[in-house]
Amino acid sequence: MDAMQLIDIARAGFMTFVKAGLPVMLVALTIGFVISLLQAMTQIQEQTLVYVPKIVATLLALLFLLPFMGEALAAYMTRIADAIAGGG
Repeated sequence: MDAMQLIDIARAGFMTFVKAGLPVMLVALTIGFVISLLQAMTQIQEQTLVYVPKIVATLLALLFLLPFMGEALAAYMTRIADAIAGGG
């Protein structure tokens, strides 16, 4: 296995990581921003108010996006297994 193949595998792994993790992180970021904005506008400074909506939204996003994430991870694993079986 040469350096270009290693770089290609690492790049594919990073892109798989981004495809699997980014949507859920964006949901959590958006919910956190909206709640913070509402807190700033209404001057409610309850620290625990952010956590419950963010946890619920993140769990719902995970439930909805789990097939997509599994497909991305399975495709990457298949590619790695084919590379191993092919001798590099």
